[in-house]
Amino acid sequence: MKHIFFFILIAIGFASNAQAIKVELSSNSGNWELIRNGAPYYIKGAGGDKQLDKLVEIGGNSIRTWSTDNARQVLDDAQKHGLTVMMGLWVQHERHGFDYDDEVKVKAQLEGFRRVVLELKDHPALLFWGIGNEVDLNYSNTHVWDAIEDIASMIHSLDPNHPTSTVTAGLDKAEVALIKSKAPSIDIYGINTYGDLGNIKKNIREFGWTGPYVISEWGPNGHWEVAKTSWNVPIEQSSNEKAEMYFNRYKDFIIGDREMCIGSYVFLWGQKQETTSTWYGLFSESGLTSEAIDRLELLWTGKEPVNQAPVLKSVQFNGKSKFDKLEVVTDQICEAFVLAKDLDGDQIKYDWLIIPESTDIRSGGDAESAPLPIQGLFSRKRSETSVFRAPREVGSYRLFVFLTDGHGHYSYENIPFYVNNSAADSIPSRPVSFKKMEMIP
Repeated sequence: MKHIFFFILIAIGFASNAQAIKVELSSNSGNWELIRNGAPYYIKGAGGDKQLDKLVEIGGNSIRTWSTDNARQVLDDAQKHGLTVMMGLWVQHERHGFDYDDEVKVKAQLEGFRRVVLELKDHPALLFWGIGNEVDLNYSNTHVWDAIEDIASMIHSLDPNHPTSTVTAGLDKAEVALIKSKAPSIDIYGINTYGDLGNIKKNIREFGWTGPYVISEWGPNGHWEVAKTSWNVPIEQSSNEKAEMYFNRYKDFIIGDREMCIGSYVFLWGQKQETTSTWYGLFSESGLTSEAIDRLELLWTGKEPVNQAPVLKSVQFNGKSKFDKLEVVTDQICEAFVLAKDLDGDQIKYDWLIIPESTDIRSGGDAESAPLPIQGLFSRKRSETSVFRAPREVGSYRLFVFLTDGHGHYSYENIPFYVNNSAADSIPSRPVSFKKMEMIP
C-alpha cells in the first residue's frame, strides 16, 4: 500500500510539472518582450482578483496579487478565465516593524516562500513572481534588498519557468542602483507610479536599468499629488477626469515605451477606502463599473463599449467648484448641482451623501476605516440638484454625488467643504443663487 501511495505521489508531481507553461524574457537589440508558451505576451493587466468576467470582457489578460493569500484559488480562477497571474510574495516591511538585521526572522521568511514556490510554481496560470511590494517605503535598512536577492535566487533554483520581479514605490535612482548591485537575480523591475508615470520612460534609462520593466500599479493622481484645500485636504478628481487620465496615460506613456515596458497592471480592480471610498477603485462598493473601465475597453480592444457609464462633467456647490474655498456655517442651507449626460440615453439616477473627512489616513495602501455618511441632512437628494443642511459639528466634510444608469455603470464626484460655527463676511447665510449650466451638447 505504501508503494502504491508513493507512485501516486510521483504521478501527481509529474502531472503537475507537465502543466507548467514556460515564461521567459527576450531581448532583440534592446527591445524587451515577455514570451509565454513560445509567443509574445504583452500584459494588459489589473491589480486584484475579483470581477474577472469583466476583465476578460474588456480585453484584459492578466491579474496581479500582492500576497499568496488564497493563491491556489486565485490561480485556478484565473486559469478558468484564460488569465495569467503576477503572483505577489508579501515581503515584510520595515515600517511595519520587521528587522532585516534579524537573521532568524529573515531566514524564516525565506523558507516560508520556498514552500509557497514549490506549491505553486507549476500552475499554468502563473506568469511571473512579484517579490515584495514597496518595501522601500519609509525604510532605512537596505539589507531588505539582500533578502529579496535570496528569495529571487531561490526561485531561480526551483522554478526555471518563470521570471522574478520586485516592485518599488515610484522610481528612484538610488534604489535602481541598489537592486542592480544587491539583487541581480531580479529579472523585471516593477514600478508603482501615478502622477509621475510620464517620467518613467526617461528616468529608468537615465537611472541605469537596462532590463525590462512593468508598470505594476498605475491610475489617477495619487492623494499626495493633487491640489489641497486651505484646510489641507486633497481634492479628488472626478470619475470623468480620471477616465481621461487613464486613457491618455496608457496611450502616451505605457504603450509609448514598447522597447522596455512589457505591460502594466491598472490599479485598483475593485474598491477600497484609501483617503476616500472612490479614489483608486475602478468599481463601486456594489460592483458597478466606472467611466475609466470604458476607456480601458477602448484601449485594449479598439472598440467602444456597447453601453457606457454616465458622463459626469462638473458639480457646483453653492455656485462654486471644488477648487474654490468652500466654507459654510453650521445648519446653513446649501444647494448643489451636477452637470452630466448619458451617451446611451439611459435615465440617470442620482444619490447625494455628506461624509466626514477621513481621519484614518495611512501610507502604502494599508487598510483604512471608512467614515459613515451623516443622515438626515438632505431635503432633496435624488435629482441633479440637491438641497441640504450643513452639519452641526465644526470640521471638514465631503459632498459626494453618485450617478447610476441602470446598466451596471456609475460615475461620481466629491467636493470637500469646511463647516465653521459662525458666519464670516465671505460666507453667505443662505444658498447662493446660480444659473444651471447648459447641458452637454
